[in-house]
Amino acid sequence: MSLLNEILIHNETFVTDKQYEPFITTKFPDKRLVILTCMDTRLVELLPKAMNLKNGDVKMVKSAGAVINHPFGGIMRSLLVAVYELQADEIYIIGHYDCGMSAIDPDQMLKKMMTRGISEETISMLEYSGVKLGDWLRGFNDVQEAVKNSVDMVVNHPLMIKDVPVHGLVIHPATGQLDVVVNGNK
Repeated sequence: MSLLNEILIHNETFVTDKQYEPFITTKFPDKRLVILTCMDTRLVELLPKAMNLKNGDVKMVKSAGAVINHPFGGIMRSLLVAVYELQADEIYIIGHYDCGMSAIDPDQMLKKMMTRGISEETISMLEYSGVKLGDWLRGFNDVQEAVKNSVDMVVNHPLMIKDVPVHGLVIHPATGQLDVVVNGNK
């Protein structure tokens, strides 16, 4: 049986038995905050538990490394929507130690892409068009610096309200301990 079939069979039971009822909430975050964090599997349940969050408390945005790599990309747009449309009053950017983005080698990743069928012509065309794939794919060396950079991008964004606190933290993916890198309350 495929993973999709397993998921759909479970989902049918989930809906039929009304197992969703404990998760019913509104689209507005009860704790009025938005979190940008990494997509790491270790954080799916750990991060909310470590912060005493439950379903409905927060808006959660995820990206590889909790990095905002463009001031007008989808991640920044999501943060702006959370603040202006969904009543979030604070922003938390939470990276984590032992992040896979700290080990990304853009050249190796491009080789993997070509091994899986992306043509060298496509990569050359993107480079020729001005896309610096090496920079775009590159991770970071220091998670705390990466968090600070993302916090700075939000704080200095021309469309962000200046009185919205933007906090930067790093979580230990084994213990859930949170280390404050930037306290946005100043």
